[in-house]
Amino acid sequence: MRVLLTGMSGSGKSTLVQELRRRGYVAYDADDDGFSEPRADGRWGWRADAVASLLAQITDGDVLFFAGCSEEQIEMPFDYRVVLAVPEDEIVRRLSTRTSNAYGQEPAERRQVLADLAHIEPLLRRSADLVLSTTAPVAAVADRLLAHVADRAADIT
Repeated sequence: MRVLLTGMSGSGKSTLVQELRRRGYVAYDADDDGFSEPRADGRWGWRADAVASLLAQITDGDVLFFAGCSEEQIEMPFDYRVVLAVPEDEIVRRLSTRTSNAYGQEPAERRQVLADLAHIEPLLRRSADLVLSTTAPVAAVADRLLAHVADRAADIT
């Protein structure tokens, strides 16, 4: 099963990937693992060929988690789409205090994230199989995610 973890910058995608890896799952972060690249307009997008190649390698019975948010995701063959959601004030707090990724430190970047939260997140929610709040501790979020994925896998088989 190919599971997309998507959401706005600051929603907890990278942190959740780290927790899934710690538990022994195969999990990729589009930004940290080389699947993203800058666009001419200054925004970032996925290297669609590389993502598609990765997703094609999954065999029956395997589970792969892929975290990121890009317009290319709608075209990709994910089996389960999870939107990670967090309130606006928490996103602003996370962006201003995180040390693992500089994006969101600048006021213009934060404004872009909040604009995306207002305009893009509703679109993501419409195509999601699951919307998962990430305000709980990451271990609890991972537990909920894995329970839903297990239920989905049972429905498929």
